[in-house]
Amino acid sequence: MNPLLDFSGLPRFAEIRTEHITPAVSQLLGDNRALIGRIRQDTDLPTWDNFVQPMADANERLSRAWGQVSHLNAVVNTPELREAYNANLPLVTQYYAELAQDQALFEKFKELRGSREFEGLSTARKKVIENELRDFRLGGAELSAEKKARFLQIQEELSALGSRFNDNLLDATNAFVLHVEDAGELSGIPDDVLQAAREVAERDNATGWKFTLRAPSYLPLMQYADNRELREKMYRAYSTRASELGTAALPLEDTGNLDNTPLINTPLIARILELRKEESQLLGFECYAEVSLATKMASTPAQVLDFLGELADKAKPYAERDLKELRQFAADKLQLDTLEAWDLAYVSEKLRLERYAFSEQEVKQYFPETSVLPGMFGLVGNLYGINITPVEATTIQLWHPDAKLFNIADSEGKLIGRFYLDLYARPGKRGGGWMDDAISRRRYVGSADNREYAIQAPVAYLNCNFSGPVSHGEKVRPALFTHDEVITLFHEFGHGLHHLLTRVDDLGVSGIHGVEWDAVELPSQFMENFCWEWEVISRMARHVDTGASMPRELFDKMLAGKNFQSGLQMLRQLEFALFDMHLHFDFDPYGQKTAQQLLDEVREQVAVIIPPGFNRFPNSFSHIFGGGYAAGYYSYKWAEVLSADAYSMFEENPAGTVVNSETGLRFWKEILAVGGSRPALESFIAFRGREPEINALLRHNGMAPAPA
Repeated sequence: MNPLLDFSGLPRFAEIRTEHITPAVSQLLGDNRALIGRIRQDTDLPTWDNFVQPMADANERLSRAWGQVSHLNAVVNTPELREAYNANLPLVTQYYAELAQDQALFEKFKELRGSREFEGLSTARKKVIENELRDFRLGGAELSAEKKARFLQIQEELSALGSRFNDNLLDATNAFVLHVEDAGELSGIPDDVLQAAREVAERDNATGWKFTLRAPSYLPLMQYADNRELREKMYRAYSTRASELGTAALPLEDTGNLDNTPLINTPLIARILELRKEESQLLGFECYAEVSLATKMASTPAQVLDFLGELADKAKPYAERDLKELRQFAADKLQLDTLEAWDLAYVSEKLRLERYAFSEQEVKQYFPETSVLPGMFGLVGNLYGINITPVEATTIQLWHPDAKLFNIADSEGKLIGRFYLDLYARPGKRGGGWMDDAISRRRYVGSADNREYAIQAPVAYLNCNFSGPVSHGEKVRPALFTHDEVITLFHEFGHGLHHLLTRVDDLGVSGIHGVEWDAVELPSQFMENFCWEWEVISRMARHVDTGASMPRELFDKMLAGKNFQSGLQMLRQLEFALFDMHLHFDFDPYGQKTAQQLLDEVREQVAVIIPPGFNRFPNSFSHIFGGGYAAGYYSYKWAEVLSADAYSMFEENPAGTVVNSETGLRFWKEILAVGGSRPALESFIAFRGREPEINALLRHNGMAPAPA
């Protein structure tokens, strides 16, 4: 059997071959279209059982199969896999676009919405139907035949361009290698980073050290390397990835096709923006930002811009103070008359070390993977009364030796869900951290004979790009995480818990499905807060060599430095969010101004650090050009208001402990469990007892006083 067509259990990753992809996609699309044809011709009154459920089941099979292909393309990318993925992506895109435009299905949903049965449906099922009606309108179902055809062409081209954007960025990132032969050039770089660079060189049958643009190599070099010229080389390579400047510097032939700016006749980025503008106008909107916000908590682009502007006004004085301190320190202590972009991380680390008497490298020794994972699992166990246990690798199929699988069970041992964990960076794996759903919770007919129902346990993918274990003498040292990486892990695990701890049984709104995009970051950012709690860190942080607990003195220094340069960090995120919103709101993609020029204008208005002219950030902004965050990048800050305010309820626990099971179970019940079955604002109010307030976010960032 084609492993992509087996839905009886977990994916059979070890058996999936590229030649399985096209036949599986072809069969599933054919089966689905045949089913829809029968549903379309059915003259019976549409009900949940004869109309909604059969389509949901069919689309779930397609989603699971294509999800496995998409996942493999992201974590073990090869030329053959990429070719098969890109060949089938337009077919899958076309199917969903056609579905969203199907007038007969749209009419059946409207008929069901107006029927007597609708009033008796559960809240979750009513929400599924309401969402479907909204999505039909956003999918072009009300357009004329001519406009539907054009809308479909736009969806297919946008899908292909987004995939190409990501491919270019991945290839450009992987293509650059800095080879160093002289150990004298590597002063300041931590031993474990050097060991990893040496192992990269050895795998290439080379001497010396090889550094790449992947985060575990790039970030510590920028932070610790005393060699300013080395930092500049790496910064130039990183900040010009997938651009005309970056590809020209690559030691490869024919790299022009990795540039995310040029495309035949129209630049790639500009073409994406033109198509989004045309799509929005076909639907009757003024701009793509309005289309994006139709499914979010925020209502208008102006509301988002006001929100971002308010935060920028509050953050800018702190950012100006941060930069002044940095420049003064660089001049007085490091004899740097000018502070260049490639100096920022290095000088910041030196200033942190002097001011708070600790370095991230020192902290890193207390966060080996072997302590961090049990500590994180223990935390959620105490909050929610769940148990997390590893699954023996020999009993399952994985896509790479680095990957692992874990079970989540309740206190009685009943399976709740499962998640895959793939933590380390490697060639062929896209950068960053992300969570994706492999299988979603739903109720289905478990036995055709007696129509008994069963619950499908959800499964998630959790992916990061951390440094892996390295050789340490005759031993292999476990992976060491920076505190920032621990925060990233907690963030992605928060997304995973949102998907896995749902109690909704209807696919369209279970887990993360149907949750407004600007609220979907709430559970992930919520989890980050626990990384700053001594009652959590004291149980988790153990020295990699001695096993000793982290000293309280060191943690207090970390806490004192928690908001070190928080103004600069917040302003940087606001800069990206403002750029994204303006790009999709009041920017003319047909005009003479480029996306880079728009970003320069945004920086002039809100930034205190202006990157050098060769910086090509838009060419690597995959969140909005190759992902789902177009006109939605603001949602990180929007959801951070929600998450900080939600977390403040744990801080207000009279017992003085934030790891409180009573509040944790309430958070599970009102936020995690309900998924997208009700509006996110209603869920927040049900948990917090009131609407969200911004004060907790400002306080957590050191921009407002703590309550008396």
